[in-house]
Amino acid sequence: QPLPLAGGAEPSVAGRIAGVRGLALEQLAMPALAVLSGVLYLVNLTVSGWANTYYALAAQAASQSWSALFFGSLDASGFITLDKPPLAILPMAISVKLLGLSSFAVLAPEALLGVGTVLVLFLAVRRSFGVPAAFLAGLVAALTPVAVLIFRYDNPDALLTFLLVAAAWALGRGLEAGRLRWALLAAVLVGFAFLTKYLQAYLVLPAFALTWLLCAPVSLRRRIGGLLATGLTVLLASGWWVAIVELIPAASRPYIGGSNGNSVLELIFGYDGLGRIFGNNPGGSSLSSAVDGLAGAAAAGRGGPTFSGTPGLLRLFNEQLGGQIAWLLPAALIGLAAGLVLYRRARRSDPRLAGYVLWGGWLLTHAVVFSFMSGIIHSYYAVAIAPAVGALAGAGAWDLWTRRAHSVTARLALAGGVVATGALAFVLLDRTPGFAPGLGFAILAISAAAGLVLALPAIHLDRRLVRGAAALALVAVLAGPTAYSVATMAQAHGGGDPAAGPSGDGMAGNGSASADTALVDYLLANQGSARWIVAVNGSQSAAAIQLAAEQPVMSMGGFTGGDPAPTLSQLQAYVSAGQLRYVLLGNGGAGGPAGFGGPAGGPAGGPAGGQGSSTVSSWVTSTCSAVTIDGAAVSNLYDCAGAA
Repeated sequence: QPLPLAGGAEPSVAGRIAGVRGLALEQLAMPALAVLSGVLYLVNLTVSGWANTYYALAAQAASQSWSALFFGSLDASGFITLDKPPLAILPMAISVKLLGLSSFAVLAPEALLGVGTVLVLFLAVRRSFGVPAAFLAGLVAALTPVAVLIFRYDNPDALLTFLLVAAAWALGRGLEAGRLRWALLAAVLVGFAFLTKYLQAYLVLPAFALTWLLCAPVSLRRRIGGLLATGLTVLLASGWWVAIVELIPAASRPYIGGSNGNSVLELIFGYDGLGRIFGNNPGGSSLSSAVDGLAGAAAAGRGGPTFSGTPGLLRLFNEQLGGQIAWLLPAALIGLAAGLVLYRRARRSDPRLAGYVLWGGWLLTHAVVFSFMSGIIHSYYAVAIAPAVGALAGAGAWDLWTRRAHSVTARLALAGGVVATGALAFVLLDRTPGFAPGLGFAILAISAAAGLVLALPAIHLDRRLVRGAAALALVAVLAGPTAYSVATMAQAHGGGDPAAGPSGDGMAGNGSASADTALVDYLLANQGSARWIVAVNGSQSAAAIQLAAEQPVMSMGGFTGGDPAPTLSQLQAYVSAGQLRYVLLGNGGAGGPAGFGGPAGGPAGGPAGGQGSSTVSSWVTSTCSAVTIDGAAVSNLYDCAGAA
C-alpha cells in the first residue's frame, strides 16, 4: 500500500490507484521487455543456418583450441586469423563447447546478448529518466529492425552493442556521486568493445568524455583527472592484446587476416580502421605504408565500396539504411532538442541533463560518422545507434507528455514528433509496396489523428481521449519497425552484408554453406597425421568443409582469398613436413569464391591480394596429382603428398 502523506493524511483513492499502477509498471517493465526481446531474438533463430560462416568458422575453431580462441583463428591449427579482434568469438565458442557444434549453439549467445542489451539499456535510462521513459527506450530499441537482425546473427556487432550500452550504464552510476571507479569500469568495457570491433568502439568516447566533463558532481580538477585516468584505462584495456600479438614472432602465431604485412596495427590504422573513414584500402605491406595511403586518400577524397549508398547528410534515411534504423530518428532528435531546452537551466549534475548529453552525443557522433564515411559501411553497423535512438525517443516523449497540460510548446513538440514519425514510416514502407499493403496509409492516418488530439489544450479534452490518443500514437509509430522486425524473423539471412526487413538480403554468399559429403568423407579418411585436412581458397570455401568435418581446414588467402598467405615456400614446407596433403583450388564445389587461385588482388571490399596466389596455384596444378572422388561433385582437388 502507498505510504501515508506528510502530516499523517491518507492518500486519495486516485492516489492509491496511481501508486498501484506505478508499482505494477516498476515490477513488470523489465520482465515484459525480457519476454519481448526474447521472442524477437530467439524464435525461429536457426532459420539462417550458420548465418555468417566466417564467424561460425572461427567459433568452431575456438571451441577446440585455446590458441585459436586467443588469436581469433579460422581453424584450430592456427593458420590465419579473422580480420577482426577475437573477443566476439568467445561467447559463441563457449556455447559450442557446451552444446556441441550447431546453428543454435552459434547464434543463441547473440540472441542472449540482445536481451541483455535491452535490459541494461532499461537500467541505464531508468537511472536518468525513470521507469516509463526506460520502458519506452527498451521497447523502441528492441523493435528496431537492425537490432532484430543482428541479435539473431553471428557478426561482432551484437557483443559490441552490449558492451557499449553496459559502459553507458556504468558511466551513469559514476555520475551519481562522481565515483571514479564506475567511470573506470566504463573505460574497461569500451576497451573490451575495441577488442570486439576495433575503432568503431571509440565512437562513444566523445559523448562519454563530454558527459563526465560537464555533469560529474565533482570539481573541475577532479573531472579532468578522471578523464585522464579513464583515457589511460581505455588504452590499456584496448591495447594489451594488440601488444602481445605484435610482440610474438610472426612464425610463432597465425597470420593476421586482412593485412598485407601480417600486422594487427595495420588493420587498426588501415583496412579495419581509418580506411573505413577515408575510403582507401592501403596496399602497402607495413603500418607506415597504410598510414601514407590513408593520408593520400583523405587528400584526394577517394572512396571505396560502401554497401550503404552515397555519403551525405541524409544517408541514414536512404534505401539501404532507412528501413534498418530511421523509423524513430525524428522522435529521437525532437526528444534530444526538447530535453536540452527543458534542462538548460538545471544544475550541472542533474541526471536528466546528463542523460540527454550522453545519449545525444552518442547519436550525433555515430550519425555524423556513418553519414559521411566514404569507406566500407554495411547497413547493419546502424545497430550501434539503436540504444541512443531508444533512449532519446523514450526520454523525450515522457518529458513532453508530463508537461503537455501546461505547455503549448510541449504539446506541439509531442504532436509533431508523432506526425513526423508516421510520415517517415509511410515513406519507408512505400519503398516496398508489395509488403503489408495499406499499412503505411494506416500509420499516416492514425498518427495524424493522434497528433491532432495531442496538440489540443488538454483542459478542453476528456482525459480518456488524450490517453487513448497517446496509446494510438505509440502503436502507430511502432507499427512500421515491428512489421519489418517480424519479416526479419521470418526469413533466412547469410553472408557479410545482411539487411533487415522484407527486402533484406535473404541468403547472401555464405549463410547456408554446405560441403559435398563424399568430399568430406574422403578427406577425413585420408587425413592421416596432417594438421589440415585440406587447403582451400578463402574462408567461405573453408567454412563449408570445416563446419561439416569439424577438423581444421587451411583458408588460403583468409576472408576474401586475397591475403598473401601462404607463400609458395610456406605451402611447400607444410607439404614436405606432412602437415598438409590436399589442396582444393577454385571453389571446387565447396561453396565459396575462388579468390586465392586467381590473379593477385582481392575482390572488392577486401584487402589487396598477395603476389604469390597465382604462383601457388600454378605450382599445385603442375606438381600435385589431380584427384577424382567417386560420387563427389568436386573438381580441382589435388593430392600433394610427395610433391617436390
